[in-house]
Amino acid sequence: MAKKVLVVDDAAFMRMLLKDIITKAGYEVVGEASNGAEAVEKYKELKPDIVTMDITMPEMNGIEATKEIMKIDPNANIIMCSAMGQQMMVVEAIQAGAKDFIVKPFQQGRVVEALSKISK
Repeated sequence: MAKKVLVVDDAAFMRMLLKDIITKAGYEVVGEASNGAEAVEKYKELKPDIVTMDITMPEMNGIEATKEIMKIDPNANIIMCSAMGQQMMVVEAIQAGAKDFIVKPFQQGRVVEALSKISK
C-alpha cells in the first residue's frame, strides 16, 4: 500500500511540483495545505504517513505547525522544505521534530531519498 503524504506549502506552484515528484515516486498525495494552521487540521483529519512542510508560510509557519503536529502525534514523519540560506530555521525545525529537510528548488532525487528514508 502506498504511503500517504500531506503536502504543505503556501505556493500552489510548489505544491504542484512536489505532488508530481511524490506521485511519480509511488506515494499517494492525500491532501494539501497552504499554511500551518490548515496543515494541523488536515493532519488530524487525514492522518498521513508523511508530511512535507514548508517553513515560511502565512498564519502559522512550518516550525509552529510541526510542534503542533508533534503534540498530536509524537511519531509524525515531517520533512521540512526550505529555501536556500535558511540553515538556522532548519536546525529549529529538526529540534521541533522534523525528521529530514529538503532544499528548494526541489531536486527529484533528493525528495525521493528523503521520502524513502523516513518511510522505512
